[in-house]
Amino acid sequence: MTWPISEHMLSSPGPMCFGMFEIERMTKVLLIEDDDGTAEEIVAELSGLGFEVERASNGVDGLAKARSIAPDVLIVDRMLPGMDGLAVIESLRRDQVATPVLVLSALSAVDDRVRGLRSGGDDYLTKPFAVIELIARIEALLRRPADSRETTLRVGSLELDLIERTAWRGDRRMDLLPREFRLLEYMMRRNDQLLTRAMLLEEVWNYKFVPATTNLVDVHMGRLRHKVDAPGEPQMIHNVRGSGFILRAKS
Repeated sequence: MTWPISEHMLSSPGPMCFGMFEIERMTKVLLIEDDDGTAEEIVAELSGLGFEVERASNGVDGLAKARSIAPDVLIVDRMLPGMDGLAVIESLRRDQVATPVLVLSALSAVDDRVRGLRSGGDDYLTKPFAVIELIARIEALLRRPADSRETTLRVGSLELDLIERTAWRGDRRMDLLPREFRLLEYMMRRNDQLLTRAMLLEEVWNYKFVPATTNLVDVHMGRLRHKVDAPGEPQMIHNVRGSGFILRAKS
């Protein structure tokens, strides 16, 4: 690995600064990584930049430390002995721990990255990586407001629990399939906005290009509307003919 850190950065008085991020106090990082070589380099360089770094070499110890030392940010290797890295993250999220998490992994397939993020990770970096990128991603996570991680979304009578993966409309629980859950989450984050079929294909289905003809969105939206808008309830999912869909709570 190449670590592009100058002597000036390490010797400058005052707050440490890397890129646009200024460390005004000892920012606490918990690194959960079983590879000694990788861990030693990360610890040494982050410490040199002014971070306070704790390390755990397995998932069980990492989970315990995450609960006890209250780090500002977590760096978690996905494949750990004792307890898988994603299981560590999922356990923390179930406990309502909102600490930002950067997942490290040699698994680079799209499905692997998606699983890492859906388990509760905030970012995903594949190995091997340039350390300047690791630092930049940590900076980005630390710049987020402390309350930026929403665990529950609410639009009108709709409520989506992102930790428990449950969906409710008032007192009625909706049994959503994973894709329906993701679709509703995307719409709730953008309520009152017109969402085109192309937008939904790109953001919910991760399409890199939009097929000329497909009814994929309409089929899933029809199923979701049937679950969200029960008979007798005010309609919340609206089809804008020829344009797309809008989720809107009755004012």
